[in-house]
Amino acid sequence: MSRLINTDSVGKERTRLSKSIVLCIRELAKQNQVTQDAKDQAAYIALALQSISDGIDVSVAAWEKRDYWVKADKFRMEWLWAGQYATKLKEAVLSDDWATIATMLPSIAQKFNKVEIAPKHRLGTPWTNAYKLLALHQKL
Repeated sequence: MSRLINTDSVGKERTRLSKSIVLCIRELAKQNQVTQDAKDQAAYIALALQSISDGIDVSVAAWEKRDYWVKADKFRMEWLWAGQYATKLKEAVLSDDWATIATMLPSIAQKFNKVEIAPKHRLGTPWTNAYKLLALHQKL
């Protein structure tokens, strides 16, 4: 039997989500009024941040197996903000608190200031129907 290689690692997923968050923030900044698309974009950012936060422990598991505790803890501390921002952003999106969302987006964008997106990216519009998905997650 041959070895199975997982090409979709948590790190690659985190990179993809980071790029899509940056793209989403750029598109959301172009909006001048609250539309369904703007709600979907804000909801997507919250869901993506939550997904990044959920993958942190999986990422550091290999380091902890090798007793690299300091490296694992440092990585956790670097990404601690993602779960906190995701929770605040979810609450703001579901309560239509656009003042809070507007104040959070620049600080989220600053966290991803080193992320670069190619002009001809293949990310598409991952935020489509994200608001419905966020509302569904909230009910569960």
